[in-house]
This record gives sequence, C-alpha cells and structure tokens, in this order.
Amino acid sequence: MHPLEKFRFCPVCGSADFAVNNVKSKHCAHCGFTYYANPSSATAAFILRPDGCLLVARRGKEPARGTLDLPGGFVDMYETTEEGMRREIMEETGLVVGPLHYLFSLPNLYEYSGMTIHTIDMFYRTEVPQDAQPHADDDAAELMWLPKEKVQPELFGLHSVRKAVERFLANGD
Repeated sequence: MHPLEKFRFCPVCGSADFAVNNVKSKHCAHCGFTYYANPSSATAAFILRPDGCLLVARRGKEPARGTLDLPGGFVDMYETTEEGMRREIMEETGLVVGPLHYLFSLPNLYEYSGMTIHTIDMFYRTEVPQDAQPHADDDAAELMWLPKEKVQPELFGLHSVRKAVERFLANGD
C-alpha cells in the first residue's frame, strides 16, 4: 500500500477533498495544502575492530525482531546524519566512536505501526579499539563481534542492511 493511501483527510483543514496529486503527494482542493511523502533519513554503521571483526546487533524489536542488524536508526529533526549516527551508536552500544566515514546509501521500506515508511539509509564505517566493550541497549537485544568471513548477509532482516552487508563484504569497503 502506498503511504499516501493512509491519509484520507487534509492535515491542515480536515477536508475530505484531499486527493492524489502525483506519485508522491496529495493536494487539498479546499485549502490548497499539498502534502509530500518524502523518504525519512536513517543510518547504519559498520563498526570494526583492528582485528577486522564487525560489530553486529540482534534486533530486539519489530520489524524483523530476532534477526541480525547493524547499529543505527532514524535521524532526528535538527540532526545531521553524522550526529544521528553517533547518537544511535551510543544508544544501542554505549560506544563513543571516532571518525565516521560515509560509504553509500540505499533506499529501503520500513514497516512500522501498520505503515510502510520509505527511507534512505546511509551507511558509515568507523573503527574502535580492540578492547572496546559495547553493551546492548535500546533496540539491540544482543551485540556480537563477528570475523568478516563469518558474517552471513542472509541473516540480516532488513532489506537495505542485507544489501549493504553484501556490498561491504564484496567491496571490502
């Protein structure tokens, strides 16, 4: 279902004369307001130790609860993607990381509360000391260090993260 189908009434004036304007917007014929369904920004991190092990999380919440994931999440309003990435890493792992290196982005569909949220997921790489001691918190039920050769992309539950892991492993980003 397209996200705009969930909105029947104009959020400004409440009119039911709120119709599809184009593939990404609805327009209110009563008050003139146009609502655009743009993608939300999200981030995920490839956190590596010097020995090449990757920090992987097990999702503690839906969607895809129990599957593997990378630390990350939605960028908040008034945050840069780098600020959002650092906040999400801290919330989910307790780690304060050094430089973040942007790698690439991928579109994603994120099912939440009965809605399909279109996202643009931005992937970063960062390194931590060998003795870094992350602890699972927030959305992460569990954290584990995996040697890159033991990482199995098919175990990652979110489509964009699975594709990003495949790309990361293939390119050695």
